[in-house]
Amino acid sequence: MARSKKVFVLIIITFLILFHIPVSANTNINVSSQYAVLIEQSSGRVLFEKGAHEKRRIASITKIMTAVLAIESGKLNEMVKVSKNATRAEGSSLYLKENEEIKLEDLVYGLMLRSGNDAAVAIAEYIGGSVEGFAFLMNQKADEIGMLHSHFTNPHGLDDSNNHYSTAYDMAVLTRYAMMNDTYKLIAGTEVHRAPNPTESWDRIWRNKNRLLTELYEYSTGGKTGFTKLAKRTLVSTATKDGMDLIAVTLNGPDDWNDHINMFETAFKTYEMVQVVEQGFISGIESDKYKNKALVKHDFMYPILETEKDKFEVEYKLKQLKGERNIPEVIGEVIITFDDKPIKTLPIYYNNEKDETSFFESFKKVFTTMIGVKANG
Repeated sequence: MARSKKVFVLIIITFLILFHIPVSANTNINVSSQYAVLIEQSSGRVLFEKGAHEKRRIASITKIMTAVLAIESGKLNEMVKVSKNATRAEGSSLYLKENEEIKLEDLVYGLMLRSGNDAAVAIAEYIGGSVEGFAFLMNQKADEIGMLHSHFTNPHGLDDSNNHYSTAYDMAVLTRYAMMNDTYKLIAGTEVHRAPNPTESWDRIWRNKNRLLTELYEYSTGGKTGFTKLAKRTLVSTATKDGMDLIAVTLNGPDDWNDHINMFETAFKTYEMVQVVEQGFISGIESDKYKNKALVKHDFMYPILETEKDKFEVEYKLKQLKGERNIPEVIGEVIITFDDKPIKTLPIYYNNEKDETSFFESFKKVFTTMIGVKANG
């Protein structure tokens, strides 16, 4: 390209790899629920959907949002004084006592493992000042993370408002966000938690209601159950196998345990995580300013079916620098597309250190491994 251009582009069309990766692929899965979705966590790719964008009551899977806000408050080690209002919450309960003090962290465990509605109200009042104030924070967070068809009016999901709803897809978006937090992952994946009981000589012991985690599915890593008379059974669950992390959601699913196992097992059998971009230095650059200095810091993995083999494009855009001084940290971007649709953009960083293995050498290794070429031919 002419030197007058401010940006030059290094394009590699990986015609050798020939991967066709659609934004979504509706795998043939039968579920009892009319509202379901299955996504791969790292990429967000939808592997299966059925009425996934229909607004529905969601019951206690609401508490995933409540847990996220409590964790992100940075107050987990603080003591919460339980109000009379919290102790009056209907439905599933931790049987908290008025005016008792309990650590916020323990409330979150009780919220997620035992689905305590009293814990949800206590958390809401402590973090948001009131249930109404906390609902404002819930909706604010929903907007922030892209839950486009959700609205919250309470922290527990009880049927006290027609304006409290979400979709299967939005709840997957929320769970994907939550699973990026190590504290949330730990709590959601805990089978049993012990918490002090201030008025008794014995501790409270809470066992997780999520039977996928505790007994039914060996690859389960967490989730949240839910049920109300109007919402019926709702369930969010996560599972991991062979480097693939999945999130499943069903709303009004009468056979939800089996629905989730069926979704997980089908995806694990039919999809494979492939490395589209590997972290490392980009070679093949002629510019002295960028040679051995343009760095991709993160891998990009994507789930594909065996039959999804078509054109796949990776484009590297690098800024044209005028001088050596004040070189920015980010000097370009990697744009990953298929069918002319972008699925991921990664920053390219400026770095003076050279890795032992160049980017393209690593990329070549990934390709030969995927097509079955071994070192011995």
